[in-house]
Amino acid sequence: MKLTHFNEQGRARMVDVSDKGVTNRTAAAVSQVKMDPGTLMAIKEGSIGKGDVLAVAQVAGIMAAKKTADWIPMCHPLPLTGIDIRFSDNNKDELYIEATVKTTGKTGVEMEALTAVSACALTVYDMCKALQKDMVIGPTMLVSKSGGKNGDYEREEG
Repeated sequence: MKLTHFNEQGRARMVDVSDKGVTNRTAAAVSQVKMDPGTLMAIKEGSIGKGDVLAVAQVAGIMAAKKTADWIPMCHPLPLTGIDIRFSDNNKDELYIEATVKTTGKTGVEMEALTAVSACALTVYDMCKALQKDMVIGPTMLVSKSGGKNGDYEREEG
């Protein structure tokens, strides 16, 4: 597979997508935050002093997805048509984050989905760090993508 992020001098470049077709694009990514059971309970009960952790994290994830091109150098700025962020947990010590991002365009939204879940996880950490500093973020990964010339991708379990 030839990488297209390098010019003839071997230097990084933003890929030219001018000739690519416009298609519906979707990507989903996940992350998680491992924490003490008491920290997860405080999040779920809404007793974190900084406010509603999941509401703030959700807004952070949406904002981050929309601004991905501002801090990932080779990403194209994209007009996103949908961002959905969901939270779940294991009722013990892990908070799960999933983001689905959509656009109609010439390039995919994998980085936007990954950025969204990362920003959510970092926001959870920020809002809960006074309670617990040793939370662990990750793994963070792309779970699926659709659209574009490279076709669909679905992560295999395991």
